[in-house]
Amino acid sequence: MNILNIVGARPNFMKVAPLHRAFLTNPAITSKIVHTGQHYDARMSDLFFNQLDLPQPDYYLGVGGGTHTEQMADIMLKFETVMTRERPDWVLVVGDVTSTLACALVAVRMGVRVAHVEAGLRSGDRRMPEEINRILTDNLADRLFVTEQAGLDNLRREGVADEKIHFVGNVMIDSLVQYRRKANDLNTVGALDLMPGQYVLMTMHRPANVDHEAGLRSIVQIVENTSLHRTVLFPVHPRTRANLIRFGLMDRLTNIPNVRLLEPQGYLEFLNLMEHAVIVITDSGGVQEESTYLKVPCLTFRDSTERPVTVDLGTNQLLTDLNPETVHHHVAEILAGRVKAGVIPPLWDGQTAGRIAEILLNAERAGVGSMTGERTAPMLS
Repeated sequence: MNILNIVGARPNFMKVAPLHRAFLTNPAITSKIVHTGQHYDARMSDLFFNQLDLPQPDYYLGVGGGTHTEQMADIMLKFETVMTRERPDWVLVVGDVTSTLACALVAVRMGVRVAHVEAGLRSGDRRMPEEINRILTDNLADRLFVTEQAGLDNLRREGVADEKIHFVGNVMIDSLVQYRRKANDLNTVGALDLMPGQYVLMTMHRPANVDHEAGLRSIVQIVENTSLHRTVLFPVHPRTRANLIRFGLMDRLTNIPNVRLLEPQGYLEFLNLMEHAVIVITDSGGVQEESTYLKVPCLTFRDSTERPVTVDLGTNQLLTDLNPETVHHHVAEILAGRVKAGVIPPLWDGQTAGRIAEILLNAERAGVGSMTGERTAPMLS
């Protein structure tokens, strides 16, 4: 069984790494990695690959920047060439980035089965390009691997047949379990001369929060308020940094006492910083999951979350607007010990990749294709 694993953005790396390892343990599986280059910071991509013990990708498409449409078209054209050469049995896509949908579309057009890892997640906000990517990819996939109960409910409500859906757990947590000790041995907290539990970790990068002046002014005020209580560590995303400079707010942020602005961090460095933070303030989807597993209080700036289990069972609290006073209240509550108790969701146990490998092998042995039978023979040019 020949599987092509697609990565495009850095969160994909943490999801594909345990899958690639699980596939390689079985001699019946040939596993190859295709990196579209959607996240085109070579230094950060190389760092993540090295830290996650991933080999160099078998194919690097070098897509780089551009609009969503330009990236989508470029990925599809270049991936079609890879598909023609490899003739895989499965194309495995993860998450919800442009590369996820683009490669799934090419695979289906060429008669190749698609497995979608992290299927069924829905925010309910179709203004987010990720939401459109999730919905369309799930409609194309032959096997849908789900991280939480809400994913099962969403797919069934949308009419997806039960035999295509598999509740397997969360591969992001596989990587966290695998590399947690290595991250602690690295001791980024100590290298920054910090004490565990004595700082707040903040990340902000979503366009809805950082692409306009009002949002950025609120973020700066939140940092300023929070820094009165604890040191604030703020790895600044390139998009956020560019907009802070654009709106003339970078100097104000830089001059706030008790704030440490950092460059984007590697996977191990960020994992260590997250585990030992007293609070995480974010707008990231993956950080909601990781902080839930680590049982670190998390405040998330989103109108909705596609990962409701992090709120229902985990340590996450959803804040629907960038209101500095609301954040100040929540921070004070947590620092006073009034912390939301969280539990680790079902099957977030570090064994998800093995379950996915076994399901795909069983499907291959049974000769199972799409819901309407095997796909037609690949239409290769």
